Amino acid sequence: MSDPIEYPPEPWHLRGHLHVSAWCVPVGELPELPPGVRPLTVAGRAVVLAAWVDYQPPGVLSYRELMVTVVVRGGIAVTIPHIWVDSPASLAGGRALWHIPKELADFTLTDEPGFAAEARVDGDLLAGAEFRRRRALPVRLPLAFSVLQRGPKRSGVRVAARLGVARSVWRVGADGPLAFLAGRRPLLSLVARDFRMRFGGGRRAE
Repeated sequence: MSDPIEYPPEPWHLRGHLHVSAWCVPVGELPELPPGVRPLTVAGRAVVLAAWVDYQPPGVLSYRELMVTVVVRGGIAVTIPHIWVDSPASLAGGRALWHIPKELADFTLTDEPGFAAEARVDGDLLAGAEFRRRRALPVRLPLAFSVLQRGPKRSGVRVAARLGVARSVWRVGADGPLAFLAGRRPLLSLVARDFRMRFGGGRRAE
C-alpha cells in the first residue's frame, strides 16, 4: 500500500500566470455539474471558462493546470467539472480539501514569443491553445469569488492580478471530455500576469 501524498494545509497561497477564455454554451451541452449546483443562464446558455495556469514560486506549490469552470448561481461563483494538473500533491489536496476533481495530465507550456500550451493524457489530446496578448492594465486588480463543488462545498478564492486582453485559438480532442468546446470561438480571452491567489480563505491576496 503506497504512502499518502502530502499537500499543504489550506489556505493555499499561490503565484503565477493565467491565460483564460470564455464561451457561451447551450445548457444541454454542458458537462455534468455537482448535484444541487445550477448554472447561471441567459437565453438557455451558460458561461464556460477554460484556463491554463502556471503556478510558480514563491507559492506553496509549483505546477501546471488546465481548468474548465462553469459560472453558477449562488453569488459570484463557479464550479469545476474538469481539471488536470501535473502535480500529485495538487491533485491530492484539491480533492481532499475542496472536492475538486483533479486528474493528472502531461503539459507543454511555452511563453516566448507568445504563450502556447498543450495538455495530453496517455498521449491523447485534451486541449491546446495559443494566446497573443494585446494590452494590459498597469495596476493589479482584486477579484473575489467562490468555488462550489459536491456537498455542496463552498470555497472562497481571492486573487489580485494585472489583467490584459488577448486573442486566442483553441483546439480540443474531438473524442475527449472537452469536445463540447470543439468548433466554438471564444467570446473573450484574458491574461493575468503575476497573479497572487489565496484559495480556501477569506483574506485578500498579498
